[in-house]
Amino acid sequence: MADDIILSASGLTKEFKGFIAVDGVDLRVRRGSIHALIGPNGAGKTTCFNLLTKFLTPTRGTITYNGRDITQRKPADIARLGLIRSFQISAVFPHMSVLENVRIALQRERNDSFAFWRSQSTLDSLNGRAHDLVQAVGLIEFIDSLAGELSYGRKRALEIATTLALDPELMLLDEPMAGMAADDVDRITQLIRRVSKNRTVLMVEHNLSVVSTLSDVITVLARGKVLAEGDYATVSKDPRVLEAYIGAHP
Repeated sequence: MADDIILSASGLTKEFKGFIAVDGVDLRVRRGSIHALIGPNGAGKTTCFNLLTKFLTPTRGTITYNGRDITQRKPADIARLGLIRSFQISAVFPHMSVLENVRIALQRERNDSFAFWRSQSTLDSLNGRAHDLVQAVGLIEFIDSLAGELSYGRKRALEIATTLALDPELMLLDEPMAGMAADDVDRITQLIRRVSKNRTVLMVEHNLSVVSTLSDVITVLARGKVLAEGDYATVSKDPRVLEAYIGAHP
C-alpha cells in the first residue's frame, strides 16, 4: 500500500559532465523498516544518498517523502518535514560536554539553534530531554565529559543523539560504522536497532556483517543502477551481486 512507503524515488538520475553516476534508480523505503543501500566502490551509493537528502539536485527523476514531492526542496526544508540525515548537525563540539552538545541540538528543534545567549534557566529546561537522549545512546556515564575526549565510536553515538534530538521520522545514516573498531561496531549496531523502534532508517553501509544483522531490505547498486533488492538471504545469493562484489561469474 502507498501509505506503507515513506520515501520513494522514481527514475532518479544524476549526470556529471556526461558521466552518469546514478542511472534511473527506483527505490521504495517501507515505513518502520531498516533499509540498506550497498554496492561496491563506485556503485553510486553516495551520490544516490546525496540526491535523496537533497545535497545534490537530480538531473532527472522524482523523490517523494510521505506522499509529497520533495525533488526540488532544499535540505533544510526536508529536515523540517522529519527527514534527517545523520551528522547534519554534525560533528560534535569538542570543547563542550556531551550534555551541552545534545542540548544545542534540542535548541535547534525549538528553532533556537546555536542560541548561546539564552538564559541559564531556558537552557536548563532542556536538561531532562537531553539526559534521556544521552541515556538512550549509552553515554550517560560520560554526560559531563568533553565530547573531544570521547572515543571515536562514542563520538558517533553522540552524533546519533543529536540527530535524535530533532525527532526524525526518517533517519538517513551515511556509513555509520566507518573507521570503527569491532567493539564500537557492535555498540553502534545495537544502538541503531534500539533507535529504529519508532522510526524508519535508511543507511549506506560497507560493513556487510552489520547490513546482514540490521537490515529488513537491501538495495544493491552497481554502476549507478539497481542490481538487486530483497532481504540479505536473497541478495547475498544473487549471482549478479556476487559478480559485482567478488568477480564470481554465474
